[in-house]
Amino acid sequence: MKQINFDHITPAEVVALVKAGEKIELSTEARTAIQKCRDYLDHKAAESPAPIYGVTTGFGSLCNISVDADQLATLQRNLVMSHSCGTGDKVSREVVKVMMVLKVQSLSYGHSGVQVATVERLIEMYNRDIVPVVYQQGSLGASGDLSPLAHLSLPLLGLGEVEYKGKVVSGAEMLAEEGWEPIVLQSKEGLALLNGTQFMSAHAVWAIEEAVRLSRTADLLAALSLDAFDGRLEPFSDNVHLVRPHKGQLTTARAIRSLLEGSEIAAQPKQHVQDPYSFRCVPQVHGAVKDTIDYVQSVIDTEINSTTDNPTVFPDTDEVISAGNFHGEPLALVMDFLAIALSELSNISERRIYKLISGQRGLPHFLVAKPGLNSGFMIPQYTAASIVSQSKSLSTPASVDSIPSSQGQEDHVSMGANAATKLLRVVENTERVLAIELMNAAQALHFRRPLRSSEPIEQLVAEYRKVVPFIDTDEVMFPHIARTIEFLREYKW
Repeated sequence: MKQINFDHITPAEVVALVKAGEKIELSTEARTAIQKCRDYLDHKAAESPAPIYGVTTGFGSLCNISVDADQLATLQRNLVMSHSCGTGDKVSREVVKVMMVLKVQSLSYGHSGVQVATVERLIEMYNRDIVPVVYQQGSLGASGDLSPLAHLSLPLLGLGEVEYKGKVVSGAEMLAEEGWEPIVLQSKEGLALLNGTQFMSAHAVWAIEEAVRLSRTADLLAALSLDAFDGRLEPFSDNVHLVRPHKGQLTTARAIRSLLEGSEIAAQPKQHVQDPYSFRCVPQVHGAVKDTIDYVQSVIDTEINSTTDNPTVFPDTDEVISAGNFHGEPLALVMDFLAIALSELSNISERRIYKLISGQRGLPHFLVAKPGLNSGFMIPQYTAASIVSQSKSLSTPASVDSIPSSQGQEDHVSMGANAATKLLRVVENTERVLAIELMNAAQALHFRRPLRSSEPIEQLVAEYRKVVPFIDTDEVMFPHIARTIEFLREYKW
């Protein structure tokens, strides 16, 4: 049981929590902080003659319209209902579960004014694997992720839909079967649930963990491709990278040298003086991706350990401040940055694929013994090129755009939700291209026999051959691509 409290939580911990199906609970400290804030806000609303945004007023450009005390619960319920305007594809259940954890984490700091019962219900749903149906489109990433978080919150009220016991049912049906009463939202609660960056940050958390894995995978496959192409190891020398000591560049060069240590292919004399950039510049390109991942990870780490709704409540200093912690600009910028980096990882991978099938350095054209009669690995490269081209389009930054909303009150938005959804597509695309590189490089290595590569590379290829065979003559290729993707997801090295 993972306690949600004031302790720091990392993206890796959140993903591991969700994948393992581990249950969560509020710590005593978090429960106390939440209740303290709720009590303070009730007292403040009752005693203050001045309007408090989102507590005793309408929302957005309606912030100057006061609402009577006996209508505050209706105000919050109306907010959740009216903002449930999502459309498009459904968000994956894993990412929605990350959203739930991050929303609980953000509310646990005691600056949001929610009821303990509201947070507890969200936790109960998570622990019972009751996953709200959330849609990918609808958030501007500025007043928080309003629409997707509204869909996340609807089932608390007995509305919306959830994935429940293997099927999609209404929120009302789920509550009835669980024997739960709908949550009656108090002042500000709807705003606390909807204002926040948890849609963006959940996508970012999932993407950054995938990016770490894909970065390591790309190094492994680059080493395999380098040996299969009979490449040179001198460009990976420490001396080269110590005079341009970017951290990622050094790390990559050392990783490639380590992976190819003991390779008979790497040790044999070379007829060529230089390798193409897609091999020779692996430290510079893969290294820049690593440095990007490190920076993006630091921003995400800060975001998921923050209070991101509005207004922010400070019981100890007697302040309720309407500000902008819901604005997704920090996430929008780094998610665009990460999409660009991962797109480049697939871009250089596709160039290595192309070189391996080009009939150079003793390798047969398209990596089959009888090209002409057989097309061999001609078309997997087409597929990789198509995917890379799409990722380039998806890497156009979403964060450079802003369309004003709410009658101009919300006049600059981050578009971070669009950055988030297209980032996950780039993640998936990068994985597919790397899988095609493995198919090609493992095939090419066969033509270097009887020379052997290093122990890590030979082990990789031996394990891979258990699921995807050497291609002697033309076969239907798409099942091999699918199995290669699954192999890379599960392979440990």
